[in-house]
Amino acid sequence: MPPTPQKPPKKPLTREEIASILEQIALLLELQGENPFKIRAYRTGAETVRSHPEDLLRLARERQLTEIKGLGKALQDKLHELATTGGLAFYETLRGQFPESLFELFELPGLGPKKIKVLYDSLEIDSLAALQAACQAGKLAPLKGFGKKTEEKILAALTYHSSNASRFLIDQAAAVASELRAWLRAHPEVSQLEVAGSLRRSKETVHDLDFLVAAPEGNQLTRDFAEADFAQEVLACGETKASIRHRSGLPCDLRVVRNEHFPFALQYFTGSKEHNVALRQRALQRGYSLNEYRLEPTQGAPQPSGIETEEQLYRFLELDWIDPALRENQGEIEAAEQGALPSLVTWTQLRGTFHNHTTESDGTATLADMAEAAIDLGLQYLGIADHSKSSFQANGLDETRLLQQIESVRDLNQSYAEQGVDFRLFSGSEVDILKDGRLDFDDELLAQLDYVVASVHSAFSLPEEEMSARLLRAIENPHVTMLGHLTGRLLLKREPYALDIPKILEACARTGTVIELNAHARRLDLDWRWWKRAKEKGILCSINPDAHSPSGLQHLRHGAEVARKGWLTKADVLNTRTRPQIERFLQTGKPRASKS
Repeated sequence: MPPTPQKPPKKPLTREEIASILEQIALLLELQGENPFKIRAYRTGAETVRSHPEDLLRLARERQLTEIKGLGKALQDKLHELATTGGLAFYETLRGQFPESLFELFELPGLGPKKIKVLYDSLEIDSLAALQAACQAGKLAPLKGFGKKTEEKILAALTYHSSNASRFLIDQAAAVASELRAWLRAHPEVSQLEVAGSLRRSKETVHDLDFLVAAPEGNQLTRDFAEADFAQEVLACGETKASIRHRSGLPCDLRVVRNEHFPFALQYFTGSKEHNVALRQRALQRGYSLNEYRLEPTQGAPQPSGIETEEQLYRFLELDWIDPALRENQGEIEAAEQGALPSLVTWTQLRGTFHNHTTESDGTATLADMAEAAIDLGLQYLGIADHSKSSFQANGLDETRLLQQIESVRDLNQSYAEQGVDFRLFSGSEVDILKDGRLDFDDELLAQLDYVVASVHSAFSLPEEEMSARLLRAIENPHVTMLGHLTGRLLLKREPYALDIPKILEACARTGTVIELNAHARRLDLDWRWWKRAKEKGILCSINPDAHSPSGLQHLRHGAEVARKGWLTKADVLNTRTRPQIERFLQTGKPRASKS
């Protein structure tokens, strides 16, 4: 979601706030029709600010940025101004040329800077509300580059956006949770602390955050929480509960309980509602009433004792402890009763990953920089899968450039071997699945790659039967190793395209095609609700970050969390395998593959 411009705060800017300003400048320059290289420089600068391992703000203040890749002289000067003054005159001048509400339009799929500029110049549309009114009045259809179908799609996108306006992506929620958790942990009266709710259950989007703490009654904690710098708005504040709106816009609830109530409250406020109903029913069947404060006998049963943790509560109900990710009442209670819960995959078990981009297509870091970041993360291998030629909007590689990249990968691997570095790059491509199901490159070129990620990047509105046939044709290609972001969804922004997923799963199981779990917080695709079924069919998952920068590799954490929600174990995930195991897997290929 593009960041909304905001006046620089009086306090020193954080690294994230400076990166956000650089991204806003890029958007403003696009609205002005500026040179695309200049625009890209600001986006690259934003990513550099986020991912640079040193204290970049100190370096900016001291004018020591000259040796950092991706930061030209003009950007260095602007970063110095931002770091020393908390503001940037160039940014303020740019921002003053447009109303702040105009940035709302970037939240809709299909609306880029060019179209937004047309809407603004022709119809003075400067907000989502103005856009909706114009669509309903039929004012967009006559505009050049729009038409009736585009107008209808924009109206549908507005409806979808409105229904999800109060939800937040998992990475946004996790960042806020980390900040507030650190603040709460440092408070002297907090003895126990957990983040509960849907974030603890690894849901892909959240409506709010729930913080549960054990602390003495009648303390100052809730008031301190409501008065903290991160609280943009206080929604409620009492003795045991405080509700605020974080400066990010995310609502946050703090609940304070006594130590003896903590395990019951943690289980209750983690949810889900359906899981809790089933668990309370189980307690009733055994003569107990379970609520957020205690477990009480109802039918002359003995008084429960020794329940000091959530694990002990589940054990008292004759269940193995159920990981929060599984608490959706989808068979986890039955499995816990039978001792059949899976040992869920963890992100630390990932040995490498695929589907990553470089500056050769639309990434912000070079091949060598991405490899270095993967090594720093402790990975044994990294697959590079830049876009193919049909993704012109992403600077996709043609045949010549792809062959050159294959050679560059070989050279780097040779260098690692000579240096004794236990790491390998794999040559891949995120190949477009064309409208008729053909691939963007011919089989002769695909055979020279270590692996292929096949993805849909166009013609999203095909009917279900046609879209399914399109993917099925790609799956049959022996060179397609895995499918990328299978349903094409963009969380809170674009719905999945119509697709017969059961039929796709059957085809992948039959052909040995891997399905990725795209770990980017905007995608998390394939949806967790399908992975248990895919697992039962023997389909392997590859947790891929779709990284366009070194920091993008961190998406692997969110991918692993969602994989856990899909009941996946280490054995179900391809990239938990070691480098030698992956080399053997890729050399073997799909059952009918015949790579040269």
